Amino acid sequence: MTENKIVGLDIGTSMIRVAIGEIDPETNRMVITGTAQKKSAGLRNGVIVNIEDAKNAIKEAIDAAEQNAGTTVESVVTAVGGELIESQNSKGVVPVSSTNKSTKEIGPADIQRVIDSATAIKVSDDKEKLHVIPQNFIVDGVSGITDPIHRMGTRLEAEVHIVTVSKSIIQNLRSCISRADYFLGGVMLKTLAQTHSVCHQDEMELGSILIDLGAGTTDVLVLFKGAPISTASIPVGGNLVTNDIAIVTGITTQAAEKIKIESGCCWLPNINPENDLEVILPGVGGKAPEITKQSQICQIIQARMEQIFVMVKNAVVKNTKDSIKQLSGNIILTGGGAKMEGVVDLAQHVFKTSSVRIGYPDSLGGIEEDYRKPDFATAIGLVVSYQSMLQKSDLKRSKKRSSGKKTVKKGGDGFFKSMIKKLF
Repeated sequence: MTENKIVGLDIGTSMIRVAIGEIDPETNRMVITGTAQKKSAGLRNGVIVNIEDAKNAIKEAIDAAEQNAGTTVESVVTAVGGELIESQNSKGVVPVSSTNKSTKEIGPADIQRVIDSATAIKVSDDKEKLHVIPQNFIVDGVSGITDPIHRMGTRLEAEVHIVTVSKSIIQNLRSCISRADYFLGGVMLKTLAQTHSVCHQDEMELGSILIDLGAGTTDVLVLFKGAPISTASIPVGGNLVTNDIAIVTGITTQAAEKIKIESGCCWLPNINPENDLEVILPGVGGKAPEITKQSQICQIIQARMEQIFVMVKNAVVKNTKDSIKQLSGNIILTGGGAKMEGVVDLAQHVFKTSSVRIGYPDSLGGIEEDYRKPDFATAIGLVVSYQSMLQKSDLKRSKKRSSGKKTVKKGGDGFFKSMIKKLF
């Protein structure tokens, strides 16, 4: 990964998706020059279980993206999700240091100290901190401050959201990508990366729920007042929907997956009884093919998808407690499951709100825009987020050179400050 090229690698349970972003020399803006998606291998419920198979699948996907972009790739940034991700909110407090006896102006060193205080929590030996995201600063009891730099005060408090990940996940990711002859430039939480490509600032301020409908798991991120307040992972995804179709109809999982993609619907009222399409169930073991109706497939799918949304709702209520009553933004659906017909209607039904939409990545230009789909939210989000981080890093270095002074890491200037993985 360089300042002119960023490669987002989304390693999913069923598919691997790649997005290559490059700086256009004429406009000096990042554009998507190549994308690719290939069948995944070596993963189960978002966790790598066979490094060799996963390595080969990663290599194949990146090779395809390289061909589409007409460039070569040396490094990538990737994302993690699933059940082995945990999060918690924490709070720290420090006295404001003063440069002289008459003033108590908050400086970068105070910001760093209060964040260090907030993150001084014990993490089990098999976990490591992936992100530390400032949510709110409080100066002498005054809350709702996003950037306390240069404010006067004597007591500084910080509320942060801490995301931890299993060390083995990072180790396996690094091993797979290294074996595929690429350098791992950074790791982000999947749903956090997606916010960069599909969420609007007002949605994050008002309070929204991002739901990533993956094949192995369903990952959730709750946003409020511009920052995450809760993350969760439901151990159920689109693969279980496929399995349900296979069991009920007596066909193979491969055939069930094809039917789900081509004829799947998860909201029965959307199917007109007068135009209920026929669906052919292929024969198995010499058994003749059978014909069923789309409405019958829909009933199977809707039952499982409704269960998934109910589980998400219960997890959000449990993790956010009273905060859920204040959420007035949108429910944003991403991932492959968000492409299914009727998914918005079903989510509206379960969550009792009309404020549900599909998360389509914003346009970044390029020759083709086939990446503007909810299943590319992670790959595009990785490109956008790391570009932003590189720009901030360049600005810091520029200021440091111009001032000739040593800079101190500063927090508080926005949602994603101080959250980057140490690998990067």
